[in-house]
Amino acid sequence: MLRTRFITAVIALPLVILAVWFNSPVPWFTVAAALIGLLGAEEYFRITDIRHSTFLRVAGDIFTVLLIIHSHYDRHYTLPVLLGAGVIISFAVTVWREHDQGKYIRWSWMMLGSLYIGWLLSLLVYLRLVSGVSAQPELGRNLVFLALFMTFGTDTFAYLVGKALGRHKMAPAISPGKTWEGAAGGLIGALIVGWIFTLDWPLQVPLPLWQALLLGGLVSIFAQLGDLAESLLKRLAGVKDSGSLMPGHGGMLDRIDSVLPAGAIVYLFYFFFIL
Repeated sequence: MLRTRFITAVIALPLVILAVWFNSPVPWFTVAAALIGLLGAEEYFRITDIRHSTFLRVAGDIFTVLLIIHSHYDRHYTLPVLLGAGVIISFAVTVWREHDQGKYIRWSWMMLGSLYIGWLLSLLVYLRLVSGVSAQPELGRNLVFLALFMTFGTDTFAYLVGKALGRHKMAPAISPGKTWEGAAGGLIGALIVGWIFTLDWPLQVPLPLWQALLLGGLVSIFAQLGDLAESLLKRLAGVKDSGSLMPGHGGMLDRIDSVLPAGAIVYLFYFFFIL
């Protein structure tokens, strides 16, 4: 299992790094985020009651992708129009096409999944589009790397420490494999990444050490909460993994469940402490 996870990570990680690093002449990170969001949304729709409604699945896929890419069309009216049209049109067509009481629940699940995946991924896209000052022209790139590697650090350290030292179950009713020892290991992993990104190197971010460590702690906590939230969803749906796209890791949703809240935390930190 560990060998399979490692091989998958070795293949996927360079692709992610390249997509974040090169953002011209094609915005590769936006393209990658849209594809990842689409795959994650499809897995989400399959493990919820939406899988039987073709219209809601298609509408959810479109809404998710449009949310992810909307940062490229940053006008004051873009988001209100997108949200308004997405909510009103999808609800109206659902009421017209669906003929059972469960249609309202399915529509709610579709909106929740599209907003959770699409909106939170759009915050990472927004970060990638940030322009830094002359001393740090690639601030946006570095912030995205910070969010991703804090999440990877959390997941990796939590897995390794949990396997080696895990004794006390953190949420046995939701995810029996997670332990408090593993959670502490994940926190340490994120703090180490935060410290590394304050050093003088091409991926440095303009944060003092205490802010970088605070950010690492917040990212680790919310990344692990995101993982638990998806575990609860899978348990309610009666499935082990969201899919089988990534051997050793499960599906795409299993990989981004912690990245989504982590990206939102870094975005908020940028807005309040860096912008």
